[in-house]
Amino acid sequence: MAQRREEAVEPCIGVDVALTRVFELLGKRWTGLIVAVLTQRAVYFSELRRAIPRISERMLSDRLTELAEAGLLTREVEAGPPLRVSYRLTEAGRALGPVLQALGQWAEAYLPGDSPCAGVREAKEAITGEAVRLG
Repeated sequence: MAQRREEAVEPCIGVDVALTRVFELLGKRWTGLIVAVLTQRAVYFSELRRAIPRISERMLSDRLTELAEAGLLTREVEAGPPLRVSYRLTEAGRALGPVLQALGQWAEAYLPGDSPCAGVREAKEAITGEAVRLG
């Protein structure tokens, strides 16, 4: 009977823990688009919902909560009527702008297929009302 050799395997060998944490948050569906829209200005929930048409209200709410808990945005409730909630990036959130832009440029250069920035472009145009060139 062959003996099984037990080896201690260290978890996450060669993996950057900080980078893993970043992608655990920003790698979730819709999160990058939400941050991209918020890089323009403070935005009301309803504006975000219109800017990202395929996202459900529940998913948008969940992602906004996660981003707020991570310290990337603040939520401001305006006394009504009507009650309105706006979202604004914090300093940490605004610091993601150049990083997301660089990732978009990398994607344009190296990822095959349709423009991965099309959703970002549509979202920014919905918020600003102006044509947006990314990259």
